[in-house]
Amino acid sequence: MEVKRLLIVGTVPYKKNAPSRAFESYFSNWPRHSIAQIFSNPQQPFKGHCNTLFQVTDKMLLKRWFNSKSHVGKVYHFDKLTAEGSQAPSKDHTNSIISMLYSAGAKHTPLTHLLRALLWKKNFWCTDELNIWLERFNPDCVFLSFSDDFFILDIAMYVAEKFDIPIVSTISDDYYFNDRKSISPLYYIYRVKYKKLVNKIFKKYKYAIYISDKIRDKYNGYFGLKGDTVYLTSELERRNFRSININNPKVRYFGNITLDRYLSIIDIAKVLKSINPQYCIDVYSGIITDDIKAKFDSCGNIVYHNAIPYAEVKELTSDSDILLVLEGFTEHNINSTRYSLSTKAADSLQSGVNVFAYGSKECGLIDYLLKYDACVVCTEKEELKASLLDLIKNEEVQKKYYDKSMEIVRNHHNIETSTGITRSIINQAIEDWTKTH
Repeated sequence: MEVKRLLIVGTVPYKKNAPSRAFESYFSNWPRHSIAQIFSNPQQPFKGHCNTLFQVTDKMLLKRWFNSKSHVGKVYHFDKLTAEGSQAPSKDHTNSIISMLYSAGAKHTPLTHLLRALLWKKNFWCTDELNIWLERFNPDCVFLSFSDDFFILDIAMYVAEKFDIPIVSTISDDYYFNDRKSISPLYYIYRVKYKKLVNKIFKKYKYAIYISDKIRDKYNGYFGLKGDTVYLTSELERRNFRSININNPKVRYFGNITLDRYLSIIDIAKVLKSINPQYCIDVYSGIITDDIKAKFDSCGNIVYHNAIPYAEVKELTSDSDILLVLEGFTEHNINSTRYSLSTKAADSLQSGVNVFAYGSKECGLIDYLLKYDACVVCTEKEELKASLLDLIKNEEVQKKYYDKSMEIVRNHHNIETSTGITRSIINQAIEDWTKTH
């Protein structure tokens, strides 16, 4: 079967330790010359699944606002890119006014979304260079990596209409239904405009892939979409079974500590200390506030480390006794993660390490682990000690979940299955579009 040319429109290109690592689950066996991407992240991309990429950033457009002759757009080719490693963002020397405006726009608020909509006016990003690049690639389908910003959706619509091709949306976060109460009129202006644009896309383009069954059922049911779940996969090597070292267990958490996940870490740390004063948690995460750092320090058994490269995460994961998978408990935390299924699911279950999950059962990841009985899961603070003891001191429980996680990975987080579903949905979308247009 002929491989179709796919144009990804999304903010971030493939990166192993970022959410965009999901592209590996979709396109690992797709010919590189048949994939291209338009993206807005300011960093230079690494070698990934695309043969060519076109970058348009906020800073480029800000410069264009101040100088109509300023250049917008940069093309990257696979052969000129480096393999993933530690790499800083490309230097972008701008005057102080532009730098200040750019920094202000880095936060995701209703105001910045609306200002970005002005910044990303079509006549600024839709340049001759972009159109020449698009025409050379000549896509058969747009793969829209959904965003809460307008411009990603606008670009996807422009390309689809220009080439008369379908859009297949990938939905991993609930940007549409996740409303909240606000006293800001800007919030409601943003939500009305955003939902209007999403409705326009889903009225015309009916195919999607999802990160979980939960979000699939919600969007398919509401919008009448034709989509299926493509579970994320993992490249970790599964270690052989080994029981927990009860004298000095290596308990580790990797990832974001926002959405009150840091409070869940503190809850577990206090319980571990009550079990054995020598028990501690190593936390590997990115930006941390002074307030959270002080709370960690006050526990006395939380060792905070900065974020580390994915290669090191894999090594330390395999060397762990217990991996923590955490969510928060407040309504805001739940609404933000209700339908998501993070990359931790595949990595944790594939690793063969003992997994301990703690968070509200309404969060997507916790719900998934409970549904498939994938690991020891605790959803109530009062049950933490009993749940932790059951895992730490019971080798039969450890072996049960070692075997169960292997079964779940084989059934769900399988690279051949995931890429096969992706290709099937994209091919069906193209076939149906060709028949009706």
